[in-house]
Amino acid sequence: MAASSLLQSLLMRTLLLLFLLAGGAAADWTSSLIPQAAAQDAGGDVTLDSINTEMRQKLDSIREELDRFGQAIQQDMRDDARLAELRVSAEEIIGEMRAASDALGTRVQQIQGRLDVLGEPPQNGQPPEPALVSEERNRLLNERAEINAIVEDAQTLSGAADRVANHITTIRRDLFAQTLFRHTELSLNLFAEAGDAVIVEVQRLGNAIGSWLSFALRFKAPSLFGAIALSLVAGLVILSAGYRVFGRFIRRNNDEGRPSYLKRLTVAFWSTVVSTMSLAAFLFASHLFLDGFSVLRPDVAPIMASLFGFIWFVYFVSRLTHAVLAPDEPDWRLVRLTDRGARLIGWAVILMAVVNGLDYFLGTISETLNSPLVLTITKSVIASTIIGLILLALSFMRPVMPTDGDPTEPGKPWPRFLPLLLRLMGGLLIFAVIAGYVGFARFVATQIVLTGAVLVTIYVGLLTGKAVSRQGVFGRTVLGQRLGERRGWGEVTLDQIGLVAGLAIYAFALMIGVPLILLTWGFQIADIESWFYRFFTEITIGNITISLVGIVGGILLFAAGYVVTRWVQKWVDGNVMARSQVDAGVRNSVKTGIGYLGIGLAVIVGVSAAGIDLSSLALVASALSVGIGFGLQNIVSNFVSGLILLVERPFKVGDHVVTGTTEGIVKRISVRATEIETFRKQSIVVPNSDLINAPVGNWTHRNKVQRSEIPVSVAYGTDPEKVIAILLEIANARPEALRNPEPHVDFLAFGASSLDFELRFCLADYSDGIRIRAEVRIEILKRFEHEGIEIPYARQDIMILPRPGREEKKQAPEPADVVEEGGDV
Repeated sequence: MAASSLLQSLLMRTLLLLFLLAGGAAADWTSSLIPQAAAQDAGGDVTLDSINTEMRQKLDSIREELDRFGQAIQQDMRDDARLAELRVSAEEIIGEMRAASDALGTRVQQIQGRLDVLGEPPQNGQPPEPALVSEERNRLLNERAEINAIVEDAQTLSGAADRVANHITTIRRDLFAQTLFRHTELSLNLFAEAGDAVIVEVQRLGNAIGSWLSFALRFKAPSLFGAIALSLVAGLVILSAGYRVFGRFIRRNNDEGRPSYLKRLTVAFWSTVVSTMSLAAFLFASHLFLDGFSVLRPDVAPIMASLFGFIWFVYFVSRLTHAVLAPDEPDWRLVRLTDRGARLIGWAVILMAVVNGLDYFLGTISETLNSPLVLTITKSVIASTIIGLILLALSFMRPVMPTDGDPTEPGKPWPRFLPLLLRLMGGLLIFAVIAGYVGFARFVATQIVLTGAVLVTIYVGLLTGKAVSRQGVFGRTVLGQRLGERRGWGEVTLDQIGLVAGLAIYAFALMIGVPLILLTWGFQIADIESWFYRFFTEITIGNITISLVGIVGGILLFAAGYVVTRWVQKWVDGNVMARSQVDAGVRNSVKTGIGYLGIGLAVIVGVSAAGIDLSSLALVASALSVGIGFGLQNIVSNFVSGLILLVERPFKVGDHVVTGTTEGIVKRISVRATEIETFRKQSIVVPNSDLINAPVGNWTHRNKVQRSEIPVSVAYGTDPEKVIAILLEIANARPEALRNPEPHVDFLAFGASSLDFELRFCLADYSDGIRIRAEVRIEILKRFEHEGIEIPYARQDIMILPRPGREEKKQAPEPADVVEEGGDV
């Protein structure tokens, strides 16, 4: 891969890549091979005429394109960018042919199914079949033969395209190796020839630039100034937008004292990214407008593109160096370096960037003006040698800040491994130059400077994301505090937002940095676009192809359907149901049903948009049915029971129910279970199938009317009629007691020590029962005391009787006390 044209087109590649990443995946290159005219008719068949015409035309055009590839490869053997584009086109053809084979293979299976239904033609001696059946069989056989021929042709073209792609890959690999390891004999004559060529090149460059400026100012002045004005507008728009969004993360405010580590990382990362992207937008727009307005001539356009790339590259390295080292602001420095060490390292890094950028810029001038090759080789020798010497000089520095933390004092040496690494890289560059491998030295120098700068940017971005996502950090930032004040979000929510923000910074740093590294290593925009497209659209696992873009689109459609469903639920519940004065249980059932229906439709739409063929889920559905029959039957039973509860409504949200040992208020009826809250505020989750299969008592099924009973006992000798009259008077005095049915008193029984009565009255709202019964009991107690009616204690008579024959037993001697002489008992 031609490393000599790297910096010339780096700016254009970078901006194109950024727009690609910002805009999503590229357009779908694989067009449908079965055209609309060949779509299924009313009977579901693809017509033979459509295959003969459009498919054959498509295959012929691809065959002609493959023939042109061979000629293009021979013409562009040395152009790596053009070879990369040709390889992408070959991969497109491979994908198209495979798609055609799969689609037509499906059609062959359909035809075979129809033939199986028609059966074999009748043999000799058998009755003839209807003419329509014979015609249909012959038509299907001809169509199958034609499709098989087309499939074979498509597979042949796919194999040819695959061979072309592999051949291009081999050519590019050989081109990279030749460029990188080409040996050059260095001698005094080479440098003498280069000196003579420099004088001629400067003269030719001056003539070219002078004639172009004269031409542009004389004939293209409006276009020239218009392009510059539009470029400035584009750069200022991006810069202002960047400062508007990331302004607080870019500016260094020294009035707040020493900033935190997170603040320093954030300012370093976003100041580098926003400023360099703004400059890149300005330079890219300038080249685009100058070229679009026909201001640039063919001999000047490569020089201008290389100049813009050189400017952007040096500015990027200088901004990154300033952000990380902060030579004049030690409080914002990200590394422990002394002031003198930070300044020296910063100037050394910028000098290496200038030298390396000038090498590629001057090399582009030489290639454009057709200067001798020795001139390009000499420039690379000088640039690589200077960068090697700078690295060796850096290895002997003492820039590390002392332990006391004073950046103004003399520093300490590098850590042990770093000087060895710097000397190894510097020595490798100088040795490669002396050995004559100038291309290799130039490539290594570019990777040290450019890849090193990109890696440092990625590392700072990753550190920023890690610091932002750390627990409790985001809530202490200015943005986190502002969100907490405006939205009222707590610490947990802010931590979750910080985690998401950290992951987003990770992704942004990698999506910007990794492609840039690939570009510095010689890969082309076409290569990265192809990988990017295949990564998001064609991830193949076995026989399954996953499209990340389709999955993201399906997720977004599902999220949109979910939001719409929630909005419809809220609107129906708050407008239609509320105005109809429907009770809370009906409203909850309707709301839940709308939710199930909407989410189901959203799932179907999302799965279809994700590119998943629902018919391919038949095997999964059959396996799922077996699983349901064994291990998932309880889940399905609960789900169906939940639907029955919502439709039949034996109880609803807000009802007072009793089931088994559970009694409380229904709070929620979900797909699997019902939540019941007891009067002790304990939430009990009961599976729906238990509520369907077991008795459930509902105190508020029809209404909230409840009968209250208060048992009362009085002493024997009390007038029963007086007791009944007092109890009815107390009940009728309560405004909450209903008059229909009216209160009444039952004389229940003659108790062991009392006369037992029971006062019964109905309440309109059962929730007031405990309070009202307590107040009625207090009133009964007061009235009974006032009327002299006694509420007796439980009376028990205990009689102690002697056991019969107890006295006789005491008078009779025990057998053990009777002893005769002689000792015999």
